Amino acid sequence: MKYRALPAQDAQVFDILAGEARREAEGLELIPSENYVSEAVLEALGTLFTNKYSEGTPGRRYYGGQTFTDQIETLAIERAKALFGCDHANVQPLSGAAANLIAFHAWCGIGDTILAMDLSHGGHLTHGAPVTFAAEAFKFVRYKMKDVETGAIDYDALERAALEHKPRIVLAGFSSYPRNLDYRRIAAIAGKVGAVAMADMAHIAGLIAGKALANPFEAGFHVMTTTTHKTLRGPRGAMILSKGKVGNPLKAPERTIENLPTLIDRAVFPGLQGGPHMHQVTAIAVALKEAAAPAFQDYARCVIRNAKALAEGLMEHGCKLVTNGTDNHLMVIDTMKSFGKSGKEIQESLEAVGITLNKNAIPDDALPPFRASGVRLGTPAVTSRGLDEQHMMRIAGWIASVGKGSYDADKIREEVRELCLAHPIPSGKVQRE
Repeated sequence: MKYRALPAQDAQVFDILAGEARREAEGLELIPSENYVSEAVLEALGTLFTNKYSEGTPGRRYYGGQTFTDQIETLAIERAKALFGCDHANVQPLSGAAANLIAFHAWCGIGDTILAMDLSHGGHLTHGAPVTFAAEAFKFVRYKMKDVETGAIDYDALERAALEHKPRIVLAGFSSYPRNLDYRRIAAIAGKVGAVAMADMAHIAGLIAGKALANPFEAGFHVMTTTTHKTLRGPRGAMILSKGKVGNPLKAPERTIENLPTLIDRAVFPGLQGGPHMHQVTAIAVALKEAAAPAFQDYARCVIRNAKALAEGLMEHGCKLVTNGTDNHLMVIDTMKSFGKSGKEIQESLEAVGITLNKNAIPDDALPPFRASGVRLGTPAVTSRGLDEQHMMRIAGWIASVGKGSYDADKIREEVRELCLAHPIPSGKVQRE
């Protein structure tokens, strides 16, 4: 993008921005929760909608002057509903963590029980990690893999836990689980105890939208939360999608599953947020249109093909992967078994040659989170650059060489840079006008 006012008004900020643009343009982004937005999404994000307060929902605002904010939010809502096959969408949550807290608040009282995946087995911080507010507000019971070699979830243990603890929510979803979940089994377990079946699909919403992975709503789920970046390739933001009727969000409805949309709207505002970021909602609307296009389905399938190729290449180079492969967009390398080094060491060594990923816990990790025994990586961003399976094999070789310590850092850094410059990111240029 070309900038006119910023370089003149604040050269220091512009120089930092230009530095980030170079980093993204010349390095490989393998963090599976990161991606590149299109130029259209980036333009939509930088609009004068940032000037407008819009507390409430379309047609029911607290401030005047809402003609066009109502139009853009309604457009985003309708696009989300069509894309994911649900009855209602709230596009106002400011982040994925906020969306999860809002969904919990909509259905649960303080101290109620939620059944969710254990963090070290692939779950997310907001799924009840002890350091979070969610863990203070709600009681979490956790389920795990029964076999970390295959990634198989212990669904029998999950069902026994549900029958024993009677959770208000049974939560499916993950941030570092490389396999697919049995949504029908989880929805059936939730039904046995009268719980809401909730799916946190922040990582794979784009793959669901692109019809490359299963949609939890088709398996009987009631609620889906998701970020709007990651595989969905939109701006930082989130959505809460649900089944049920939509009532007046200004009136407190009875807490029934059919009233979930209204309960969610009330939990967003005035429950946990004030005014939505309308420039963010505008960019979400653009990203949702992109995700509905046939080309996005090709992208989603390619993300998974690339992930499988990268996983296979890593294992051929002797790397030990958690669950020995992947079914989605991500994988986790056990760096202690693979290289005798912590995830932190591997992350820093790879960043020095232009490859970015993140340290990550492995199941029942003996190391603390800031060192960790693994690294997490994935293919959404590199696929957006147009890289294919052959490139993944080359990347696997670089990672293995760095992990084993048998490499020429300058040589790999230049090879990475050459590959990246040959496959530019969609909106990577930062220039003075």
